[in-house]
Amino acid sequence: MRRAVCPGSYDPLHNGHVEIIARAASMFDEVIVAVSTNYAKKYRFSLEERLAMARETLSYLAGTTVEPMGDGLLAEFCRDHGAGAIVKGLRTTQDYHYELPMAHMNRKLTGVETVFLPGDSRYTYLSSTLIKEVGALGGDISEFVPKAVLKRFQAGSTASQPTA
Repeated sequence: MRRAVCPGSYDPLHNGHVEIIARAASMFDEVIVAVSTNYAKKYRFSLEERLAMARETLSYLAGTTVEPMGDGLLAEFCRDHGAGAIVKGLRTTQDYHYELPMAHMNRKLTGVETVFLPGDSRYTYLSSTLIKEVGALGGDISEFVPKAVLKRFQAGSTASQPTA
């Protein structure tokens, strides 16, 4: 079985993420969407909310599961889950330059390979940070995020501290 991990904080999950995850699901037998927590960040949504939004949104993709990444290294998460690949979406060359050293380190640590997928041009300008800013200021984000995310934005959910 070919298993891959699509890691990210997904705060929030947006249509660019969904497009990359769907493409990964067509390439691998199983895809684990690993929702991470960076304790240096302040999150809009709690870990539980991010997991719920991802599960609701991605439920249509066969072979795709959503799990918290927990503490520790991504390479170790991949090893522990029997994943031979990490899938990362790239919007620009800046993303590539940021992701490449991590890809080398992950391969050195556990042998896991990183597969880079260029993002669809419809979504290359999207980022979770930009969506949070536009949403917080009352802008219409409905065309950028899945319904599960939009629903939670409209409910006004916020997370002041990350949860593990």
